[in-house]
Amino acid sequence: MTTTTIRLEAELKLRLTAAAKRLGKSPHALILDSIAKMVEQVEMDDDFHRVADERWAELLATGETIAWDDARAYLQARASGKRPAVPAPHKTTR
Repeated sequence: MTTTTIRLEAELKLRLTAAAKRLGKSPHALILDSIAKMVEQVEMDDDFHRVADERWAELLATGETIAWDDARAYLQARASGKRPAVPAPHKTTR
């Protein structure tokens, strides 16, 4: 394990200590948890953007998409426990 030093304003350190105490953690543990959650969020955001970019590139390459109304109806049916047919894609009119 490596060591990293951070400098906190006095007020933030007091808030950190109070928050950690309320959670039953040490300030160190709260800092580690917070950093881990932020890193995980950044990684998830990166993955989301990668998938979105791939899907956008596919749409541009094929011109095929599913209308929002069809997609919404499909998702609502799935959410209510039904097993509807997947909507058929159609060419965009760009």
